[in-house]
Amino acid sequence: MEYLGISYDMKNKPVLDPEFIPFGVWMKSYLEEATHPIAVAVEREDGLIAVRESFIRGDEFAEANYRYVERLVKFELWSIGGFRVYIKGADTVAEKLSQAYSPEGERKFDYEFVGDVYEKPLEVIACTEETFPEAHETTKAIGGHMEGCRIGFDAGGSDRKVSAVIDGEAVYSEEVVWFPKITEDPEYHFNEIVTAFKTAASKMPRVDAIGVSSAGTFVGNSPMVASLFIKVPRERREEVKSIYDRAGAEIGDVPLVVANDGDVTALAGYMSTGEGDILGVAMGTSEAVGYVNDEGNVLGWINELAFAPVDLSPNAMQDEWSTDFGVGCKYFSQDAVIKLAPAANIILDPELSPAEKLKVVQGLANEGDEGALDIFRSMGVYLAHTLVLYSSFYEIKTLLVLGRVASGVGGDLLISECKRVLAEEHPELAAQINVTLPDEKMRRVGQSVAAASLPASK
Repeated sequence: MEYLGISYDMKNKPVLDPEFIPFGVWMKSYLEEATHPIAVAVEREDGLIAVRESFIRGDEFAEANYRYVERLVKFELWSIGGFRVYIKGADTVAEKLSQAYSPEGERKFDYEFVGDVYEKPLEVIACTEETFPEAHETTKAIGGHMEGCRIGFDAGGSDRKVSAVIDGEAVYSEEVVWFPKITEDPEYHFNEIVTAFKTAASKMPRVDAIGVSSAGTFVGNSPMVASLFIKVPRERREEVKSIYDRAGAEIGDVPLVVANDGDVTALAGYMSTGEGDILGVAMGTSEAVGYVNDEGNVLGWINELAFAPVDLSPNAMQDEWSTDFGVGCKYFSQDAVIKLAPAANIILDPELSPAEKLKVVQGLANEGDEGALDIFRSMGVYLAHTLVLYSSFYEIKTLLVLGRVASGVGGDLLISECKRVLAEEHPELAAQINVTLPDEKMRRVGQSVAAASLPASK
């Protein structure tokens, strides 16, 4: 197979999406004969800088060179995060990217997202050897504090979960339906969060710490971009940024820590197994990702791989929100199931919600419908080839697959197909990475219990 003059080898294709061109597999072939050195650095908060050395090919591969660097930068912005990109050794590419990542450019969504997260405009800068920055990275310990009386809050999009945890054991847990994604008034969110905190507090003699697990991108405890608050007007954004700290103050002067739900999921895996280098991929409404290293620490990355590229196909599906093509949310979420349904000759009622459409397909899979099973087989192939990409950015020993998409017969088939393709085409990854669903021990630890362990006690 060939794309932009680069031949790449892929024996297993998704049966329902044969035009799939996995970025990681193509990138591996592209780099085999790339000899011109380049480097990309991404700067984020507190002067933290991630540096990646790489190579590009000669001028006769100008289109492939731009595609490679453009997708590389895109992946780094959505995995690592950052507001300033430095490029050394590819000035022409840097200039084009600077135009793309601008208020009127092709990557306008990314530009605006970065502005919301870091409150600084995104810059792409061409550098010389002298002006290129040095790497400055650090990891951060996350959770694992079990002592005392703790509240663990898990802010989901459709229900909120809270646990009262004493010395690592949940003495009370509840799930309550709420409607954060369709509510404009942040007072609604605040009151719901405070109610959950107070309910858990009433089940314990005191509160020593509060931990929060929530979807979104955070700086400190502030949700800078979070789907839970998508309907809140921009002019009330300051209320959202302080919402968890204000809610915690209603309980008392106790330590409170907020973390991305993907990282808390990976932490729960670490707490239940004692082993790190865990990448958690939750396939639900979208793709949510978290990671802890071998010491159970987070990297301080945003891990928003829903918007990171995985497919280079010119016919890849467009993401309606980011407007980009071939990004993770269309391959590892309920959107992927819905996207593949027509190719599987499954007609879904357009009046159904995405979650209801997923249930229909899962029901067919449970009944042995071959078209429905092919959907999950195709997603397993997506995942196997995408691990080539993910493993070049994250050291992975365990891939923890979660979310409603991974439940039932379809989820089991997705996992087994991923393992089959890894063994056949990427044996080095098959030997290194354990692809698995959460076991019963991890389910007992749970998201809200892991969240409760986030803050250290005073």
